[in-house]
Amino acid sequence: MGDDFAKTLFHPFEAGLLDMPGGQARALFLNAAPDFRPPRGFGAAIAAVQDFRPAFLALKAAGHAVEPQPQGEGYDLALVLVGRHRGQNELWIAEALERVRPGGRVVVAGGKTDGIASLAKRLSALAPVEDRASKHHGVVFWLRRGDDAPAACRALRQANPQTTLEGGFRTAPGLFSHERADAGSKLLADSLPAGLKGAAADFGAGWGYLSVRLAALAPDLAAIDLYEADFCACEAARANMAALAPGVEARVVWCDLIAEPVGRRYDVVVMNPPFHQGRAAEPAIGEGMIRAASKALKPGGRLFLVANRPLPYEAALQRHFSRHGETCRDARFKVLWAVR
Repeated sequence: MGDDFAKTLFHPFEAGLLDMPGGQARALFLNAAPDFRPPRGFGAAIAAVQDFRPAFLALKAAGHAVEPQPQGEGYDLALVLVGRHRGQNELWIAEALERVRPGGRVVVAGGKTDGIASLAKRLSALAPVEDRASKHHGVVFWLRRGDDAPAACRALRQANPQTTLEGGFRTAPGLFSHERADAGSKLLADSLPAGLKGAAADFGAGWGYLSVRLAALAPDLAAIDLYEADFCACEAARANMAALAPGVEARVVWCDLIAEPVGRRYDVVVMNPPFHQGRAAEPAIGEGMIRAASKALKPGGRLFLVANRPLPYEAALQRHFSRHGETCRDARFKVLWAVR
């Protein structure tokens, strides 16, 4: 979601390959980059869409009109900044085609290593791609909403349906580990102690796998709060908790745990912290979530987390908890515990 690919997205307007939209035009921007800057003369009012909470907050702080999910229709233009997940990219393009007016244009850009060229090729088999260009290490292509758009949208959605996993979990393309439960989360769930009580929280809850497993293991828990930065994952987690753990009081919170405070205190926190936000490993994300867990736990409260074996989370546990240790490990993961 870098600034360069946002520049790639606006390149056709800046280079004169496409006419600048006027001041009366309305544009939808799916997966909007926090640092995007339209070129001079780009007059359209932009409705940004961003479901990743840190990027959403950055867009809001920059003064952009932003929502976690697209709203409205009849847009003159839709902009799509693709990510790394093929299915999610195709669903974003379907969304864009459905929300622009007939004859409205959809402009799509992304990094060459994110499969943007193959995406353009697949899409051109469903609807005519008008043209494309390369700039800032990325590729941008564009098309209009024509008579073939409804069939193209149906094909894109049918190719990327929601998935029902073992145990009845519902997931969707673009969510973390949407085709199977993450092996690290499974290891953590299998190693949690019985008899946990009080109020619990799942930090980085994803689509709710750990919380559902925790609810089954610890029926004496008073409630489970699920914190997640991905809005679509929050929606899936809410549905999975309602369907698979209906007897548990559950609250799903769309939250950036690194930047936003947790307003409640807990007896138990479980988590499988993400360690990638881009391509490179970023252990600081997990370390920040460990700090957040320490602040959110009551004195004597317990943290249980799983991590890739090389990640140095023990030092953060040492700084923020009274004692800590390791429960188990396998070839890829380790399960750690800590007491506030």
